[in-house]
Amino acid sequence: MPQSPSSAVTPVCISGESLLVSYQAQQLAVTDPDGRVRTRWSWQHSASSQSWAIAHEGGAVSYADLLAILQTIFLHVPEAKIVTVELAQEQATTMCRAGLLLRQGARHVAAAELIWQHAAGWMPRERPAFPVQQVMSEGKRHPLRPPKPEGEVYRRYLPWLGQTLSLRSLHLEQDLPLFNRWMNDPVVVQFWDEAGDLARHRRYLDTIAADPHMTSLIASFDDQPFAYFEVYWAKENRIAPFYDCGDFDRGWHVLVGEEAFRGKQFAVAWLTSISHYLFLDDCRTQTVVGEPRADHDKQIRNLDKSGYAKLKEFDFPHKRAMLVMLSRERYFGQGLWQPQTTLAPLDPPFFPCSP
Repeated sequence: MPQSPSSAVTPVCISGESLLVSYQAQQLAVTDPDGRVRTRWSWQHSASSQSWAIAHEGGAVSYADLLAILQTIFLHVPEAKIVTVELAQEQATTMCRAGLLLRQGARHVAAAELIWQHAAGWMPRERPAFPVQQVMSEGKRHPLRPPKPEGEVYRRYLPWLGQTLSLRSLHLEQDLPLFNRWMNDPVVVQFWDEAGDLARHRRYLDTIAADPHMTSLIASFDDQPFAYFEVYWAKENRIAPFYDCGDFDRGWHVLVGEEAFRGKQFAVAWLTSISHYLFLDDCRTQTVVGEPRADHDKQIRNLDKSGYAKLKEFDFPHKRAMLVMLSRERYFGQGLWQPQTTLAPLDPPFFPCSP
């Protein structure tokens, strides 16, 4: 586990409940925000065998507490793909049924690849899989989509920044002036070409709000807004004819409106997080796609470093695009929620993605 004071306490949010996981020596504890201890755990690491284990120190264990502990371990110790968990047999069986633990012979283990797929660890309100009914819209056959989410949809602590990234639904009256300022930023205009007045941007956002396959989100670091995302269901999107599109494939566009948050260390944070959110939002989503401008070399390099495979170039009416794709199996199997390279404090800017 981390040794530095800055990482001794990690904030987590399980199903919307704020908790803290503290680490000292070989002891872990889950507390509420007021410091009341909920559960205590011991922690062991064998450097020779590269094995990790935790043991609960008595009493009942909730799903939330165990998920908080495991989330924190896998966040700070990415090399620990498997952790042995010692619990009372009955509780271990319950956690196996919940998908937090696996039984391996006489022991119970937690796998990072599975823990990072528990939506409760990052989404304040899990959305159950929406029933499938095939419908037609604008000549396209696709599943009926669930109502768009409202409020905060995702929250994640980022140890390499010491900040928390969150995503929330856009609120038109509250966010319109901010959106307007961002869209008129010269760097954003270069890629989005949507400069204009408040009336134009109100019409733009109204159009997105009326489209069932697209959702507008505001991204924040420590609750300070810095970017706008449009996430979409690929089956109904203009990208669908250019590849073998699945019913629950997702995609996204982004603009980073605040210059202070355009460094690579921030780009890694939101790139890994938007992918994570889209895989968590519907467990049937197996692929996340994108179509950046083909000549946007910096953007494509960063997508490549974040696990997105480059498939081909193709033509939209308004741009030559590169089709990029990230699979669920690769994201969770290779631990792509973490930076894949060491981040320097003054990495070059990562510019907004064009729509």
